[in-house]
Amino acid sequence: MPYDVAAIVIGFAFLVWGADRFVIGAGATARNLGVPPILIGLTIVGFATSAPEILVSVVASLQDTPGLAVGNAVGSNIANIGLVLGFAALVRPMEIRSQTLRRELPALLVVTLVSYMLCTDQALSRADGFILLVGLALLLYWIITLGFRSSAGDPMSVDYAAEIPSDMTMARALGWLAIGLTVLLVGSNLLVNGAVAIAQSLGVSELVIGLTIVAIGTSLPELAVTTMSALKGEHGLAVGNIIGSNMFNLLAVMGLAAAIAPSTLEPSVLGLHLPVMIGLTLALFVMAYNYGAGEGRVNRWEGGALLATFFAYHGYVAATTLGL
Repeated sequence: MPYDVAAIVIGFAFLVWGADRFVIGAGATARNLGVPPILIGLTIVGFATSAPEILVSVVASLQDTPGLAVGNAVGSNIANIGLVLGFAALVRPMEIRSQTLRRELPALLVVTLVSYMLCTDQALSRADGFILLVGLALLLYWIITLGFRSSAGDPMSVDYAAEIPSDMTMARALGWLAIGLTVLLVGSNLLVNGAVAIAQSLGVSELVIGLTIVAIGTSLPELAVTTMSALKGEHGLAVGNIIGSNMFNLLAVMGLAAAIAPSTLEPSVLGLHLPVMIGLTLALFVMAYNYGAGEGRVNRWEGGALLATFFAYHGYVAATTLGL
């Protein structure tokens, strides 16, 4: 057990550091190639911040533990809104003024509901996986089109332009990209191996481990990026990071997991975990649009409510798992 816990802790550390280097390398490489900052943020950075979830789920599926992969995808989305956005809003309330961001939110809602519909037969087949991956391709095409149509003065575009390195040489950018990816792969293997070993020793399902320990760990890069963006007043980047990550989690993470290793879902996925994810997504949608007001805003009490929901959900999962 101590070795497994150490593997998880080291794996988390590798994922956080590797994701940071991977994002920087990918963003700088794209900028050196002349890609507009808004497109880098909407596609490359969004995909890169989901790299821990993607690699962990691929490794888990290849090791024939698809429950961990599915739990990681759903649990990460719950953590991104409940823990990451909730904590960031407590630190500093966030205004949502970006029109690009407000156009992305309905897409997140559609992706969330489609993912739920594919799970209603309590299974994720290989066909379901390919449907999600086709959805990922369509989403990327739509996001790229949206990026080209976005105004240069859009707050989200300004935020990304300020954060993406503009003075890094191509050789250095590619170097960080390669190092970040390598560290992510090593961290993913350590995390999955440690998590599976602990699940087996405690008699806990891989799904629960994926929903809790693994999901929170793979959401640490989003927590760091979103909190720092909130402190800097880069609200578009903070919320956009969560929206992009959640869409990629469902389409790329669940899609790849199902395509590699189709699985039967535990009843609790439909009965509890997916409804909680949908509820938090709807809450974000309402907060962002703030109907009746001029612009969306996630204030401190709303952040506190999101955080309380996250802890209540995890408390319930822990209680039912331990039979309390």
